[in-house]
Amino acid sequence: MSVNKISVNQRQRVSDVGHNRLELLLFGLNTEQEYGINVFKVREVLPCPDLTGIPKQTTSLKGMAHIRGETIPVIDLSEAIGEEPVSADERKSCFLVVTEYSRRTLSFLVRRVDRILATHWDNVTPPPVELVGQNYLTAVLEHDGNLIEILDVEQILADLIPTSTAVSEDIATEEVKSHAKEYHVMVVDDSNIALKQVQQVFEGMSIKVTTAKNGKAALTLLEQLVAKGVDVPSLFLMVVSDIEMPEMDGYTLVNRIRDNESLRKLHVVLHSSLSGRFNLAMIKKVGADAFIGKFDADELATAVVERMKAVESGL
Repeated sequence: MSVNKISVNQRQRVSDVGHNRLELLLFGLNTEQEYGINVFKVREVLPCPDLTGIPKQTTSLKGMAHIRGETIPVIDLSEAIGEEPVSADERKSCFLVVTEYSRRTLSFLVRRVDRILATHWDNVTPPPVELVGQNYLTAVLEHDGNLIEILDVEQILADLIPTSTAVSEDIATEEVKSHAKEYHVMVVDDSNIALKQVQQVFEGMSIKVTTAKNGKAALTLLEQLVAKGVDVPSLFLMVVSDIEMPEMDGYTLVNRIRDNESLRKLHVVLHSSLSGRFNLAMIKKVGADAFIGKFDADELATAVVERMKAVESGL
């Protein structure tokens, strides 16, 4: 199958945002098992070209592909999740899924590309208990009697290219940390590694953190606090939410927060590995206060410091 850049981009409609809609590019690795990746992250799909090797490379990073004037890293996704790697001879029959992920342009080497599937995030669920922690699985979708697996690419990339959660001392000063002890932030993300990274940034600044594994869980918690008489916008300095999550995505979460009289004043930052350029239009549509691309500890810390200053100024 060939999915070009134009056909993928045509599916990225602003009008779909906030309705919990999802389109997945389905692909295969070693077996008949289908995996999915959000079309929003896919730039193009093409047959695997010749790669420029990397000397003494022993990881799933297999080389560099030269595509339309760019040099793009190629990751063997099978090997990255602990399965049989693609041999050099096999590559000629394989595909590259070129993506924009966490501020990087990367390509994933896969054995086949099947189709694009339109669905909704509320059809996507956390993995069954027996599969938790296996093969970098973050969510599943049952379709036509088959279980489509959605991989935690953020965990894959974190293992391959570790990212620091340390905040620069000129941002997280002792004065900032002293003030930050008074504040509380909610972090929403279905990826364990992403949740841990953001939590470490905020707790390193002495901020109290409450976590939720997806938009539905976050909204339930917020509504429970409202039912108990809690002034939620005063309790939380901000909500920092991922966008791609099972059951309820970040866009829908923001919509639901803005529709609730008791929650609508919450300061909400969308934090995602989706393309920042695309999300500029999304933020305006759903009513989020800001967007920060994953993952930059200093940008997250700066957003918190600026919000603290705004609150202390009565804004």
